[in-house]
Amino acid sequence: MDRISETVWADILGFVRAHHPAISRGWFSQLRPGHLVGGELQVLAENSAQLCYLEEHCLHPFVEAAQAATGRLVSVRFEGSGDSPVAPPDHAQGPSYGMEPGVPPVRLNGDYVFENFVVGPCNQLAHATCSAVSQSPGTVYNPLFIHGSAGLGKTHLLQAVCHRILDHSPAVRIVYLSCEMFVNHFVEAVEKGAMGSFRYRYRHADLLLIDDLQFLTGKDRTQEEFFHTFNTLYQLHKQIVLSADCSPADIPQLEERLISRFKWGLVARIDSPCFETRLAILRKKLGLRGWQLPDDVINHLATTIKSNARELEGALNRLHSHAMVENRPVDLAFAQRVLGGDRPLQQRAIRIQDIMNVVTDRFAVKLTDLQSRKRSRSIVLPRQVCMYFARQLTPHSLGEIGGFFGGRDHTTVIHANRLVARRRQKDSAFRTRLEEIEMALQGT
Repeated sequence: MDRISETVWADILGFVRAHHPAISRGWFSQLRPGHLVGGELQVLAENSAQLCYLEEHCLHPFVEAAQAATGRLVSVRFEGSGDSPVAPPDHAQGPSYGMEPGVPPVRLNGDYVFENFVVGPCNQLAHATCSAVSQSPGTVYNPLFIHGSAGLGKTHLLQAVCHRILDHSPAVRIVYLSCEMFVNHFVEAVEKGAMGSFRYRYRHADLLLIDDLQFLTGKDRTQEEFFHTFNTLYQLHKQIVLSADCSPADIPQLEERLISRFKWGLVARIDSPCFETRLAILRKKLGLRGWQLPDDVINHLATTIKSNARELEGALNRLHSHAMVENRPVDLAFAQRVLGGDRPLQQRAIRIQDIMNVVTDRFAVKLTDLQSRKRSRSIVLPRQVCMYFARQLTPHSLGEIGGFFGGRDHTTVIHANRLVARRRQKDSAFRTRLEEIEMALQGT
């Protein structure tokens, strides 16, 4: 059993920051090296959010860095430091958090914690209520319904609730997933005659958090099932947190009895960020990644992009990528050139769900198949096309994209992007097909 020196550890962190800047975070300096046992290096995280992020995004970069710094064929394992509560790895593996095996995972983003959420007049109520719920689940603001346009932080807040509760109570049974996945699970349970298992999964949760509830629109049988699930959890004083892009009353074709129940607790709205909040968001994102930009560039971004945090982050990623490719610093003229050629960024809000809807239509496959573990050729190609466009047109990380498609890791997304890009160059018919999909998406 060995310990690596501080010099070697500094070389490992330096290698990661130099060769993998997109995944680097400022809190990497808080990480500590553990023992080197049997060719495996322990890397100790301080909390569950850090551990989740490391496992999701950083394994291969740290292995590469450790091998380069030590000159040995070592592997890496991320663990909790023991100084603060860290959720067991299973808690980051999926929406049911170990309640039932075989459920496609929706992983938590390690960046989506309360400490990284920028509070302003636009979101102060939503942040305060989510923080209160995370401290006393099931006793205040139950249910809690957060609504606002895409990219304003609803998912961040829901996942922050999960992170904080798991930090303090790792054994809590949490179900966190998108409404689309809830619908898919319900349809699959009906087809397989497994409603007992489905109901147990959702009605024995201590917390139920569902994102993008507007996808219940027009789904009568799913609404009926969700109504009974809601009643069961509410009567047991279990916490329910929901989000949507509009208020409960504005969700089309939603049953009145559901609208009424969603208003039993608190409905909190998130608005577009003001200029000062946008500045703070940009500085927070830059700090998390250890990047620096001149003040005039930051002001330009905050002035130009007024819609949401997701577009701001996408602009930062685009600037950084172009600067890396061109090997030059970012100044105001460079930022205006890189970001000024397209239509205004704030008009683009393409979601993975939009991509899936267009691809399933063009390839005649089911949404459930894209998120399943099926590997038949008729499913693999459209799934890879979805991953390709999700990488090109959304600000989601590789890990987030992979998690959306049946819990695949970031290497699968990288592989899919390479295959689709290579075929796009060589196959004119395939290229035309992709261009049609892209045009359809730009029109969404």
